[in-house]
Amino acid sequence: MKLEDVLWIGGAQWAGKSTVANLLAARYPLVRYAFDYHDARSHSERAKASPNRFPAFNTFLAALDIDPDSVWADPAPEAMAEHALRIFAERFELVLEDIVALPEGTRLLAEGWGLRPNLIAPYLPSSEHAVFLVPTDEFREQQLATVARAGSLGITELRNPERAQRNRVERDRILAADVVEQATRLGLPVIHVDGSEHEGQVATRVETQFRPFLPTWLY
Repeated sequence: MKLEDVLWIGGAQWAGKSTVANLLAARYPLVRYAFDYHDARSHSERAKASPNRFPAFNTFLAALDIDPDSVWADPAPEAMAEHALRIFAERFELVLEDIVALPEGTRLLAEGWGLRPNLIAPYLPSSEHAVFLVPTDEFREQQLATVARAGSLGITELRNPERAQRNRVERDRILAADVVEQATRLGLPVIHVDGSEHEGQVATRVETQFRPFLPTWLY
């Protein structure tokens, strides 16, 4: 398929990207491409098969298997964020491979936090083909307190789970700020999610932006 036909929802953790994508995919005849879903089910193994092509990703995966604390607890959050950005760039090559392999005419909605503004920008026919959802600091804290998978890494092998979680939260804050900075520099739209609107309202805002490019039902 053609990359210029893709609609992109990127952004930061805990902003409701997946929920918005699910709502739009239910309203329109769109195929949803979920970054995390494909990453968990094929990207890691494909990256391991080509270590020279994906060095940062393989370093992360190997360290995670050997000593999770060396990934989550020991590094400074700034170093974690820098390494994550290198991994995102490598993972995006796998995303592109997945997308171009789809049949011509597929109407695709891609979402995920690894879909960064600088990676997507070269493939956009217009700035309205992408949007980035980023939680405010206050809403992030609310999500961390109420969403189980946000409040804990869930890795039983960690020796210092508390520090690992603190590092993760700060890393995610740095990556969220990076999304806003990149998108602003590239002239791409950002929605700051603060919890004042329910998920359906945020989805409607994204729908309004995407409407000129959304397919219609045949029947």
